Amino acid sequence: MSKKERRIVFVLLFLLISSSFYLSAKYYTENTEEVPANGGEYTEALVGQTRFINPILSQTNDIDADLSSLIFSSLMRTDKNGKLENDLSESYAISEDKLTYTFHIKQGIKWHDGESLTVDDIIYTIKTIQNENYYSPLIVNWAGVRAEKVDDYTVNFILKNTYSPFLNNLTFGILPKHLWETIDSTKFPLNELNFQPIGSGPYKFESYTKDKSGKIISIKLTVYKDYYEKVPYINTLLFKLYQSEEEAISAFNRKEVKGINYISPDNTDKIVDAEGKVHILSIPRYYAVFFNQTQSKVLSDKTVRLALSYAVNKKYLVEEILDGQGSTVNSPIPQQLIGYNPETKIYEYAVEHAKNILGEAGWTDGDGDGIREKEEQKLAFTLVTTEWSDLPKTAELLQAMWKEVGADVKIKTAEDIQNDYIKTRSYEAVLFGEILSYDPDPFSFWHSSQKKEPGLNLALYDNTAVDEILEAARQETDLEIRAQKYQEFQSLVIEDVPAIFLYSPNYIYIQSNSVQGAEINNLIIPSDRFNDIENWYIRTKRVFK
Repeated sequence: MSKKERRIVFVLLFLLISSSFYLSAKYYTENTEEVPANGGEYTEALVGQTRFINPILSQTNDIDADLSSLIFSSLMRTDKNGKLENDLSESYAISEDKLTYTFHIKQGIKWHDGESLTVDDIIYTIKTIQNENYYSPLIVNWAGVRAEKVDDYTVNFILKNTYSPFLNNLTFGILPKHLWETIDSTKFPLNELNFQPIGSGPYKFESYTKDKSGKIISIKLTVYKDYYEKVPYINTLLFKLYQSEEEAISAFNRKEVKGINYISPDNTDKIVDAEGKVHILSIPRYYAVFFNQTQSKVLSDKTVRLALSYAVNKKYLVEEILDGQGSTVNSPIPQQLIGYNPETKIYEYAVEHAKNILGEAGWTDGDGDGIREKEEQKLAFTLVTTEWSDLPKTAELLQAMWKEVGADVKIKTAEDIQNDYIKTRSYEAVLFGEILSYDPDPFSFWHSSQKKEPGLNLALYDNTAVDEILEAARQETDLEIRAQKYQEFQSLVIEDVPAIFLYSPNYIYIQSNSVQGAEINNLIIPSDRFNDIENWYIRTKRVFK
């Protein structure tokens, strides 16, 4: 062939090959679809420090709860919409008298170390919770309940009294008996298994790293390939622990992490990564100032507590602290929950009224120093809070509001408020949060039996009428009647002013767009964001339709 002919042949071959590639690519694209693929690593920033990656101790620390929810399994769990569903349980039945719950658990489930999970593990975990020497916050939910083994995969829970929200109490993680049973209560919180946990959940503990001071700065989990349900797509979860939101946000903007467990509303504008998506969700959590009248003679005066209530501008707090991302709270039962009464008394912001009732009660500023006194007793107390999130700033704003009515308030912030103050109830007033569920059951927060650790009655509130109502509400199976009892309860609490209810912040969760498949809808607690972790993915592949 001539040179010209060879050129023509070459061009024709090139067009033929190009057309073949184009037609093949078009056919492949039109007849395949992109689906999740196994692999990849999800890295999330956690603000704070871990204490116990242990499901019966993790309730007071969000980071512990996050990690426990991924490593451990429970009899029941909540789905992505916040509804209860089976987890370890295959099925359950409730007796006609509502006193016996029979659970059948799935067979063939293995712990991360290869041992079999049986009813013995469930009964061991419950007995440990019930033992007051272990200081589990869950103990109140299991008072008067007997766990009885039927066989290796069947257990009966026998209640002394009907307890309508009982199923909600079965969402705690189960511990492996063969690893924990030889560890007594004195060594239980110090055991290394609290930091190198063995569970039966979708992810297993792999490793952790510490800084020079001994603080854990990262925790690595890997997918558990023998998980009894759908195995997650993402192979590795790496959690990096930061001391402040600013550090976490900087890491996200540098693409060192793909998510942040929580950021304050006024920090959302600091997210500069264009791939970042912000999930803004409402959860049943509120913050309040709880008065310990046994530690403060000043706060035992109801007029003082009323005046402090009237002096708080809650709407200003929501705007200033939450940047409008939240709502004011005036009751121990927030408005989205069962039993909320919209007609409950509200102590509206009224500074002059606060000053007037203090003056009428004998609290005056006789020496002109700006602080009221009565019978040589200064209107002064100390407010304790944690360093976490916006609480120090909230405390400062409250301090300024109360100064305006003549109260001298000192602020203490604690890195470990649980052990330093709450455990011993050694505070005059504490600014802290409470987490409820849709069916709130306020017993552990307000019944007089819960005034001491591990109870959660932070105001050390003691009212016989309230005790009776809460006890009756727990046994009431009719939802409408139970709601009415909750309304009676909140009216009595608000009348006694054992606390000032402040606000309920939205839960703000940041996640990179590189993470797909996450459907974060209704949350009860922050760790519920992992309820559909098995559907999250980072990598994809194409398959034929």
